[in-house]
Amino acid sequence: MTSLWNRRSAVVMAALVGMTGCAGVGDAGASATARTRVSAPAPASSAPDSPASATSSAAPASSASVTPSSVTPSPVPVSPTPETGPTPSPSGPPPFSATVEKVSRDDVRHSWRPGCPVPLSGLRKITMTYWGFDGQAHTGTLVVNKKVAEDVASVFGKLYDMRYPIRRMEPVDVYKGSDFDSIEADNTSAFNCRNATGSGSWSNHAYGLAVDLNPRENPYVYANGSNAHRNADAFVDRPLKKPGVINSGDRVVRAFEQIGWGWGGSWSGAKDYQHFSVNGR
Repeated sequence: MTSLWNRRSAVVMAALVGMTGCAGVGDAGASATARTRVSAPAPASSAPDSPASATSSAAPASSASVTPSSVTPSPVPVSPTPETGPTPSPSGPPPFSATVEKVSRDDVRHSWRPGCPVPLSGLRKITMTYWGFDGQAHTGTLVVNKKVAEDVASVFGKLYDMRYPIRRMEPVDVYKGSDFDSIEADNTSAFNCRNATGSGSWSNHAYGLAVDLNPRENPYVYANGSNAHRNADAFVDRPLKKPGVINSGDRVVRAFEQIGWGWGGSWSGAKDYQHFSVNGR
């Protein structure tokens, strides 16, 4: 009889110790779970909704009154250490941006003079993003008539989005107003107070109403098939699939058509593949 009673007592005590041990493990587990889900976890005892609290409240009263000395208390959670170093920059190229500003006399000291068909106050400087032949984003400047500044900027935004490459984009004043030198440098430009090629009349460039785009890849070709720039000899014939080249009906031509501008590559006789203007001339 005594032996049977001792065996029953041992079973009851083992059950009590087992329940107490599970509660202690559950508290430690709740603390670990809380640290992975929040940035600054509180101790498990202060989180009444945690799994550990639910386990404790569901346990028998006799179990809750036992304080086992063999269970190590859960450590106080420590807030994670903030990361150091610079914030990583977003991947990919920057978005297109354009700023339109008034033009000063110094901005156009070579390309504008009294007697030009547009006053200085009628010009604007666009500083904007363009996509280079090197596969990188760059910032360039065009000087145009203030009436078309926003339209022109919108077209170059589309060219940037389609990753159409541009060699460089500088005011013709960088070349002291020389259209020839600007073309030799494969420079995309707009305003220049000069006559039209082979004419005594003002060019649309003199009004700031025309843009020459990648003049090496898109040369002015005379009716006899010749051109004035030897570095453009390989780009005379059309259609031609090369970076920066403009072909009839392509996305570049369509982008300018959307603001009502015409392309010099559609002329009969001479072809001005680089040239876009407000009236197509």
